[in-house]
Amino acid sequence: MKHATLRATVRRSLAVVAALGCCVATAAELHVFAPNAVKEPLEIIVARFEKSSGHRVVLRWAGTEAITKRVGDGETADVVVNATQNIEKLTADGKLVDGSRTDFARSAIGVAIPESLPRPDIASVDGLKQALLAAKSVAISSGTSGRYLLKMFDRLAIRQQIEAKLVQPPSGAQIGEIIARGEAELGFQQVSELVHVPGIRYLGPLPPEIQNYTVYSAAIHRQALQPGVAKSFLGALREAEAATAIGQSGMEPVR
Repeated sequence: MKHATLRATVRRSLAVVAALGCCVATAAELHVFAPNAVKEPLEIIVARFEKSSGHRVVLRWAGTEAITKRVGDGETADVVVNATQNIEKLTADGKLVDGSRTDFARSAIGVAIPESLPRPDIASVDGLKQALLAAKSVAISSGTSGRYLLKMFDRLAIRQQIEAKLVQPPSGAQIGEIIARGEAELGFQQVSELVHVPGIRYLGPLPPEIQNYTVYSAAIHRQALQPGVAKSFLGALREAEAATAIGQSGMEPVR
């Protein structure tokens, strides 16, 4: 009887060891290349994904244009996150898996000033124009929001008047940090990149008539080492918990 019990105990122990060995063997390291605009919600989504899947996620951050260039030049990852138009470009160039694009968030363009300055009226287009003309320096990104804003300044017929005072740092720079350091009196970037920055006063989004949204998407790289895990990660970007994290960051989930 004792021998039978011992054999049963050994069999159970071996089964547990085998199961653990299986989990360890199949645990993967997933590399994700993503823009700063989605950093806050993506870190929360990644933490949940790691806990539920047992996989480890390695995040690399850069600006949307820097990611596009680096992936275009041959840098690889399992998953690439970027503005939708950049994902489409990289897919057309053969860098990302066609049909894997997953839209998961969008962000409006926001406006901010240093905490020390009085709050201008940016609720209307005319108010925003006056704020732009009055500011001694205006910071915009080199990414999707910056390109849109330059066209917007043309439509508002003020680009020539403010061109000399525009501050446009390289891709990946945080406009909120530039404002906090006092290097610009007025700044524009994705809401998610401004809303929680210390040392600045977030004024709100652009007026609805001139607002522009950037949709963020993820896709699997053609040279992904973990394509199956990458597909699971794309699914996690669309879960209800992910939508909550996206909403809390100042962005909107895309369903």
